[in-house]
Amino acid sequence: MRIVHIIGGGDTGGAKTHVLYLLKELSRHMEVKLISLRPGVFADDARDMGIDVTVVKSRNIFSDIKKVTEIIRQGRYDIVHSHGAKANMFSLVARRKAGIPTVTTVHSDYRLDYMHSFPKRMTIGLINTIALRFMRNHIAVSENFREMLIDRKFNPLGIYVLYNGMDFSVPTAQYSRQNLIEKYRLDIADDDIIVGIAARLYPVKNIETIVRTAHLVKGKNPKVKFLIGGDGEDRKQLEALTSSLGLEDTVYFLGWLDDPNELMSSIDISVLTSISESFPYSILEGAKFKKVTISTRVGGIPDLIENDKNGYLFKPGDYDHFAQLILELAQDEEKRHSMGERLYEKALSDFSVESMARTQSAIYTSILDKQASLDKGQKLYDAIISGYYGFRNIGDDALLMSIINDLKRFKPDIRLMILSKIPIGTSKDFNVASISRVNMFRIYQAMRNSKVFIYGGGNLLQDNTSTRSLFYYLSTVWLAKSLNLKVMFYANGIGPLKNPTNRLLTKKILDRVDVITLREKLSFEELKMLDIAKPRILLTSDAALTISDSFASTDTGILRQLGIQNDKPLLGISLRKYPGHEKIEHEKYESAIAKAADHMASVYGAYPVFFPMQNPDDVPILENVAAKMKSQSFIIKEKLNIIQTFDLVSKTHVVLGMRLHSLVFATVAAVPIVGLVYDPKIQGFLDCINQPSAGDVRTLDYEYLLELLEDVWQNREAISRQLEELVPSLKDKARENARVAVELISTVDQDD
Repeated sequence: MRIVHIIGGGDTGGAKTHVLYLLKELSRHMEVKLISLRPGVFADDARDMGIDVTVVKSRNIFSDIKKVTEIIRQGRYDIVHSHGAKANMFSLVARRKAGIPTVTTVHSDYRLDYMHSFPKRMTIGLINTIALRFMRNHIAVSENFREMLIDRKFNPLGIYVLYNGMDFSVPTAQYSRQNLIEKYRLDIADDDIIVGIAARLYPVKNIETIVRTAHLVKGKNPKVKFLIGGDGEDRKQLEALTSSLGLEDTVYFLGWLDDPNELMSSIDISVLTSISESFPYSILEGAKFKKVTISTRVGGIPDLIENDKNGYLFKPGDYDHFAQLILELAQDEEKRHSMGERLYEKALSDFSVESMARTQSAIYTSILDKQASLDKGQKLYDAIISGYYGFRNIGDDALLMSIINDLKRFKPDIRLMILSKIPIGTSKDFNVASISRVNMFRIYQAMRNSKVFIYGGGNLLQDNTSTRSLFYYLSTVWLAKSLNLKVMFYANGIGPLKNPTNRLLTKKILDRVDVITLREKLSFEELKMLDIAKPRILLTSDAALTISDSFASTDTGILRQLGIQNDKPLLGISLRKYPGHEKIEHEKYESAIAKAADHMASVYGAYPVFFPMQNPDDVPILENVAAKMKSQSFIIKEKLNIIQTFDLVSKTHVVLGMRLHSLVFATVAAVPIVGLVYDPKIQGFLDCINQPSAGDVRTLDYEYLLELLEDVWQNREAISRQLEELVPSLKDKARENARVAVELISTVDQDD
């Protein structure tokens, strides 16, 4: 692989460090060329590191563009990789002239790059904003920046994440704190606590926060001193503020640092106060020296610093909180050391140059593979996935997460487009391309660029709640088949279909489908009654049964976060309004559930915890039931994400569930369940896993419900073992859905 990098060459901060570290490591594994658009320290440092550098700089920008293009042509490079505004413009011309793919690294929020200069913001900044729109591939240096690009409507299929990496293999030089004090003539004693930062003194770094915080800290602990290394346009203003606050003996400006390590090795607490960041190297420089760090909660910093574990995070501009954290650490040497050690361990594990280079190589491979597919005339998307997505329903979100991860198990480079109610939210949450589920023009365009259309999970084909939604799902299938796409219903529930016209229309459309996989036997029987036989039909299991495979760890500390400190065994309760029925009928089953929960609390010491699977829709009925109880209970009103909800369910002893995926989560976590049926799909799932059902909630019998709850509670250990033995086979069936889907995609590739 041959890669040419283009950079302005005037970079002095994190972008410079990122590029030099990256190129040095990449050059061990591939041919790398660096074009610097000006001579100077950047190009000199690159040469000193053994990087192949060519400087292109004349008084004629058109001549420079021509020369850069010629270098790229003669070098027969595979990819042009640019960094920064000027380099992006050169890269765009090179792409047009040389016809090779390009990628740019977004090192900062490009809208804030020139906030200190209005003329530059309206010239270079504006041109760069436009140039970024014409580039197909973007590398964000933090997860936060990936989300920023998606928010600004960049295509998620072309966005990659590459964290900054630090070279931890180089032995740390030995620096002397005393030498630093003498060099800068600082009035600092041996037992003073030094707070330090190395940064450009620009508005985005918000160094004013440090000065104003130092004023608060000095009043309570004058032994804390502040060192600010770096230079910039804000320096005079900051020095004036320091003087006006009487902080000349507390805050020291060191000016430009030839070696930031000299400062970082000597401080006790590393800080960062920016209002916007990608992933700053100053954080890693502090981590390299095992320095405890306090930072604003911006950019990708929370990906490294876990608040109150290996450092502290605070809101930009919150002087009071910042001061409290500094004073706490100044008084606790042991905490400073232990947090610094933990920060170093995480940085070494996840933010090394080796990890950075491996990720970058994989990005290059992905870009080349995507370009090769397009050059062959293949479709942009392997599959479009539709379902009940973007409605902030935990169950449906879990379905989508599981489907995406299972598909990637069989096809890691799969390219997906998701139809959603909130496309930007879906793109950010699942790192996929997404468009509005009701924008038929865009759906039509996407279908013309896709191989397969998938209805992923859920109980979509039914008229129990709405005929309108049935028509929507059937019409999109019709459109997909009209455009000659392969169509698959992926782990679906089918029915009930009560209206004869709906049944006839469903049969006509489904008989054109290629593959149908079903999550339970009731749906299989429904297809039989519809006399649907042309598609390939398989009985599998619910896609969300593999949800735990999506998490590196399921321990989010959710009970502590919610404030559930009760040490009693938890009875999880998930309810929803029974669709289409009057309040009086709700009150019947609400009262029965409340009475049963009271009994479990009184006799077995259970602590009922009510949790919504769809927020805020489920909250009112949870509040209704809790209000009818005599015992104490806990109602979760916050919007939890998938992993938090799963963690909560896994911490319960028994789940009484009406929402299907509360029961699915409990099953995966081997938590015993009692099901409340409002739809045949609930009974179908309970039959599949051989777990008890209290029957239809409209005719819920208190005595029978209580009998089931007591039996499950008393035998929960044995039931948990049964579920543990059952879940692996259910997961295998769930993964079969993905295998079949990828197989279907492969048949399209073979036909092409």
